[in-house]
Amino acid sequence: METGIDKLIQSVKEELEISYAFSDTCCIYKVPERLRELNEKAYTPRVVSVGPIHHGKDMLKAMEDHKRMYLQEFIARSGVSVQDFIEYIKENETRLRNCYAETIGFSSKYFIKMILMDAAFVIMLLLKWTYTDFRGSRDSIFYPPYKNVDVRLDICLLENQLPFFILEELYRPSTIFGNSPKPTLIELTHRFFTVEFNSWAVGDILGKVDFSEVKHLVDFLTIYHQPTKQNPKEKLEVLTVPSVKELHQAGVKFVLSSSKNLLDIKFDRNKGRLEIPRLQLVDYSEIIIRNMQAFEQCHGLEYDYVGDYICLMGLFHGAGKDVEILVENRIIENWLLSNEEVVKLFYNLNIRNLVSPDGFLFKGLIKDLNAFCERPWNKWKATLKQNYFNTPWAAISASGAVILLILTVVQSVCSILEVV
Repeated sequence: METGIDKLIQSVKEELEISYAFSDTCCIYKVPERLRELNEKAYTPRVVSVGPIHHGKDMLKAMEDHKRMYLQEFIARSGVSVQDFIEYIKENETRLRNCYAETIGFSSKYFIKMILMDAAFVIMLLLKWTYTDFRGSRDSIFYPPYKNVDVRLDICLLENQLPFFILEELYRPSTIFGNSPKPTLIELTHRFFTVEFNSWAVGDILGKVDFSEVKHLVDFLTIYHQPTKQNPKEKLEVLTVPSVKELHQAGVKFVLSSSKNLLDIKFDRNKGRLEIPRLQLVDYSEIIIRNMQAFEQCHGLEYDYVGDYICLMGLFHGAGKDVEILVENRIIENWLLSNEEVVKLFYNLNIRNLVSPDGFLFKGLIKDLNAFCERPWNKWKATLKQNYFNTPWAAISASGAVILLILTVVQSVCSILEVV
C-alpha cells in the first residue's frame, strides 16, 4: 500500500523529470514590463490564446469552443489517431516546457491537452487561410462577425506562441491533402504572412533563407529580414545622421530599392543615391514591430537587427516633411492618419530600444551619409538644382539670367575697350 510519503516522493520525481526555464531551447518569453508599459495592447491577445501564458483568461475563453471544432476537424482530416498525437506530445513534454521562459504550472495532462488543441488550431488556421475549401460556412473567423482581423494578430504576439517544431511534427504525418501534393508547414506559414503582412514577408525568399531552425511565428518574421552583407568592423563614433529633409538638401537622391528586404539599404557615394526598400505602414504595424523587437531583446540574439532598423528610421524621420519626401519617392506607403503619425510611431518605438554602437548594422551607411553631407560642394550643387532648376521654366529663367549676365559683362568690356 502506497503511503503519503511514497506519493510525495513520486510527485517530486515527476517534477524533477520535467526541467523548466533557463534551458538552451528557451525562446518564448513574457514581454518585459519596461516594454509592456509603453503599449500593453500591442502584446496582449484580443480573442484567442495560443500556448500557456494567456490560457484561461476570461476574455479569451469564447474561442475555446472554436479550438475544439478545429481539433475535431484536424483529427478527422489527418488520418492520425488522437492517441498518436498525445503520445508524441507526451514524449516531448520536457522539450516543450523548456521553450517557455516562465515555469508552466499546469499538470502534465492539462498541458498536453492544451498543446494538442492549440497546435491543431494554428495548423487548421494556416490551412484555411490559404485554402478556402477548408473553411466552413459558419466559421466566425472567416465569416460574420469576421474575427480573422484579430486572430491574425493574436497568433503573431510573442507571448502567444507555440514552438514551431510541435506544429511541424503534428502536421507532418497527416494525410490532409490525400494524394495531392502537400505543402510544408513552412510554405503554409509563408503564404499566410505574404497575404497578411506583405511588408514584412519577402515573397521570393523560400529556398534562399534557412527556416529549418525557426522557433515560432515571431521568429519566422525576423528571419525574413537578414543582412545581405557582413557588418564592417570599425567602431561607430557618433550614432547620428541627418534627417531625410537634410539629406535631400545636401543632394542625396532617394530611390525605391528593388529589394524586399527592409535591411537592404544602400548608398552610392559617387552618385549620391540612397536606395531604400518599400515600407508599408498600417494600423497594426506597431504591433508586429514591437513583438519582433521584444523577441530580439529577450532572446539575446547576436545582432539587434530589428532594433537597428527602428533606430535608423527614427533618425531619418524627425518631422512630417521627412516622411513626405519618402512618400513622394514611393519608399513609404503610409496608411496611417498622417505623416506626423509615422514620426510618432518611430519616436515611440525608439523608447527603450536597444542598439550597440559596435554592432550597429547601418554604421557604414551612417558614416558614408555623414561624409557626403559634410562636403560643401554637394550642398551647393543641390541648392542650385532645387532652387533654380527644379522645373523646366525655372531652368529656362535661370539660364536666361546667366546669358543676360554674360551679355552684360561682354557689353561692359566692349564699352571700356572703345573708350580706351
